[in-house]
Amino acid sequence: MTQKTTDSTIDEIHQIRAEISTKFGGDLVAIAEDAARRQAESGHPIWEPKSPDKSIHRNGESGEN
Repeated sequence: MTQKTTDSTIDEIHQIRAEISTKFGGDLVAIAEDAARRQAESGHPIWEPKSPDKSIHRNGESGEN
């Protein structure tokens, strides 16, 4: 039998996520709006890439049109 190990950081993330979900009744729109509001109020910069996504798909074509 294998003993299950726990990761306290992952457990904490799951707990916080459950608390947030409960706070908003599982409403993803409300959760996202609250997250955006808190981000805006934080004053912390938001990282944005300097160029558009130019990922390569499995077929070898770029993501550009």
